[in-house]
Amino acid sequence: MRSEVVVLSVAFGYLALLFLIAAWGDRRAEQGRSLIGSPNVYALSIAVYCTAWTFYGSVGRAAQFGPSFLLIYLGPTLAMLMAPFLIRKMVRIASAQRITSIADFISARYGKSSSLGALVALIALIGITPYIALQLKAITVTHAVLVNYPDAGDLRLANEPFWLDKSFWVALVLAVFIILFGTRHLDASERHEGMVAAIAFESLVKLVAFLSVGIFTVFVLFQGPGDLFARVAATPALASRLGLDAVPGGTTGWVGMLVLAVLAFFSLPRQFQVLVVENVDERHMARASWLFPLYLLAINLFVIPIAMAGLLLMGDADPDRFVLTLPLSASLEGLPLLVFIGGLSAATSMVIVETIALSTMVSNQLIMPLLLRTRRLHRSASGELAGWLLGIRRVAIVLILLMGYLYHALVGDAYSLVTIGLVSFAAACQFAPAMLLGMYWRGAHRRGATLGLIAGTLVWAWTLLIPGFAQSGWLDDAFLELGPFGIDWLRPYALFGLEDWDIYTHSLLWSLSANLGLLVGVSLFSRQSPLEQTQAALFTEALHPNLLETSLWHGQTTRGELRSLLDRYLGTGTTARVFADIEPRERDAEQPATPAQIARAEQALSGALGNASARVLINSVVRGEALDLESILSILDTTSETLEINRRLEQKSSELAQASEELRAANERLRELDRLKDEFVAMVSHELRTPLTSIRAFAEILRDSSDLPDEKRVHFLDVVVKESQRLSRLIEEILDLARLESGRLTLNPQHLDLVALARHSIDAVHHMQADRGVTLEVAIELEKAPVVGDPDRLEQVIINLLDNAGKFASGDDARVRLSLLPHKRHYQLMVEDNGPGIGEEERERVFEKFHQIQDPEQAPDKRHGRPRGSGLGLPISRGIVAHLGGRLWAEKAPNLGGACLIMELPEAPPDTAEPG
Repeated sequence: MRSEVVVLSVAFGYLALLFLIAAWGDRRAEQGRSLIGSPNVYALSIAVYCTAWTFYGSVGRAAQFGPSFLLIYLGPTLAMLMAPFLIRKMVRIASAQRITSIADFISARYGKSSSLGALVALIALIGITPYIALQLKAITVTHAVLVNYPDAGDLRLANEPFWLDKSFWVALVLAVFIILFGTRHLDASERHEGMVAAIAFESLVKLVAFLSVGIFTVFVLFQGPGDLFARVAATPALASRLGLDAVPGGTTGWVGMLVLAVLAFFSLPRQFQVLVVENVDERHMARASWLFPLYLLAINLFVIPIAMAGLLLMGDADPDRFVLTLPLSASLEGLPLLVFIGGLSAATSMVIVETIALSTMVSNQLIMPLLLRTRRLHRSASGELAGWLLGIRRVAIVLILLMGYLYHALVGDAYSLVTIGLVSFAAACQFAPAMLLGMYWRGAHRRGATLGLIAGTLVWAWTLLIPGFAQSGWLDDAFLELGPFGIDWLRPYALFGLEDWDIYTHSLLWSLSANLGLLVGVSLFSRQSPLEQTQAALFTEALHPNLLETSLWHGQTTRGELRSLLDRYLGTGTTARVFADIEPRERDAEQPATPAQIARAEQALSGALGNASARVLINSVVRGEALDLESILSILDTTSETLEINRRLEQKSSELAQASEELRAANERLRELDRLKDEFVAMVSHELRTPLTSIRAFAEILRDSSDLPDEKRVHFLDVVVKESQRLSRLIEEILDLARLESGRLTLNPQHLDLVALARHSIDAVHHMQADRGVTLEVAIELEKAPVVGDPDRLEQVIINLLDNAGKFASGDDARVRLSLLPHKRHYQLMVEDNGPGIGEEERERVFEKFHQIQDPEQAPDKRHGRPRGSGLGLPISRGIVAHLGGRLWAEKAPNLGGACLIMELPEAPPDTAEPG
């Protein structure tokens, strides 16, 4: 199954599948049904960060240096935490200025400098070529291992001519893929939807492949992680590699590698391509900020187990290949092929995106500025240049891939996969100061950025790139130990005498120090041009509302000149889209172009040719200049002032709305109080009229009936007395309620025993309850319950609770239960009945003035369907209890099933105890 024909068939079949996915993605985009309009696809495309280095090299680094490989992935995780403000700002700038690459981004920031853009493109080409070589090396080596295992594939590979090297043909196939799906349109700022869909698919393939070999290693070759790490612990030489001491360079190595990973994540051309240029919606970053770190966690989950298993079973022989050789050693057929396809997907995805980014930079920043200097270019026919430029970009793609292959063939064997990757990481980090500082410091100057990039790149080349050539045998390596011309302090790995550092941290320190130092130092003593001032303001204030919607031109040209320029460089189709808003009657070649049309034309040129070339071309037809810094700042100030006024208006409007709502609520409350007042007056009048009417009626009978029998006379007088007592009681309750609500109720708080008071209250109502046929149960097990209260008022409350319970107890077997229990430094007196109870919605309303529960069937002592009483007892009782620091509420009776009223009073503090 692992024959040459099968492996090649599967590999090129997989590449053919990528063609189909990319074609499908482009077709969906043309139909308006984009595949990449999903945050999940965006997050998976960012996983192009995980290359063959991740797939094979992380295991090799873990086998040598333990957990140090994690820093390469912790860096991007920390970087994604900054996505909502840093990457979002980069996307906003790129969208507004039609940025096509990281070189275009840096060039645009520093006055659209063509020389600076060319410098960035050249550095990227030199620095990233080893990274492309890394991917091709991984394909070559793993194919040889897969086909020749257990024989040493490297020996056969070293003797093969290039036309038998499979990575050479893979590079050519990828060149065809990139030409078909990466250069279909001249506008490089347009989304490559088919390509991004294919990259997202490849991210899933490499994840599934790596997890498969990880699960096989841990649960098939070993009996789970416990068994594997137990065997590692039993081997001291391996156990020591899992400690933090195994990290090269110690603490400085940790910090240096982490900084390297964070900066490289922002600065690698392929990451800039997928993070910024291919972003279709800023909101996708919200999900990508946690989904991409989750992807990194998943793909690195089995790195250390695979590394340790390889060391246990296969020794130290080339740990970069453990991912493939472990399943091969178990004589498996399918899994090694899946691993090979996973590694192929990791390599090809990086090569595709990196080559698109580099080819755009080469054509826009290196070739195009040279072409603009030739007279023949400006005399070319309409649309002719668009074909030329696409051809240049396609040739650049082939040459970039061939350069990567040459580096792999000449130098690649001197370094491991991880080493090649870190060399490119350190090169990409040189872009970070100019890019990141330029986004936040308006004073950063083009000259400082240029000198900083040159110095940083030279230090990087001396401390990392050139030693690689020396170790491969192309240079005499004596200077590595002795320094050039015997100058000890210029040794590449111990520059200025800084020894015993990790070589990558060492290179990063000196290169970034030179880069950042010159950028800041030169900028402080340099004066910016008006255009650079304008661009600096646009970049630093990129998130300012409405800023980038403002036209930045006040030069003059005609529509005919603009149209002719766009026709020549972009073709008639693009030109028609740029001027689509102009009515046919307005298409007069001599009419002046508006500032918005000039800006739109420059954006269209920027998307195809880069900002620097677009500026040169626009300047060739526009008489005048873009807005200067003062104008930009004026726009900012005006917008800020408008926003501040709007903010204040919104605040005032909010305050008015709040005041209106409060006034409406107050009016509602007043109406409610007025209604309650009317109800209160009506209820008081009714309650007072009832006993008064009865007294008057019986008094008139006694006055007018002199011949009444003595028995009747005594009965009528008894009624008059009872109604008078009722009237007095009602008046006293109304007065008590008035005192409670006005805060003038006089209480006489003193130490008392609630047990004794409860028993005294029971004795007072016992006969009355017996006359009603109510059985009174008492459950008091406490000997004493010391509280502070007014004994008369508390007795009034207890009697009222017992009286209410007796009225509502069930008629056939009427029962009332009083209990007294301690509860969290309080005492709770509970009065229950076995009546119908109180519904949840009524349990608070029973404490409202004059509120009575309508229950004519259950109330034994009723008149006109209502239990006799004023409806003031419970409100007064709650007020008294509250004044004494307690609570009174209703709930369902736990024992008798009816209503339960609970009075809770705090336990008397010790210093108020009665004297002994």
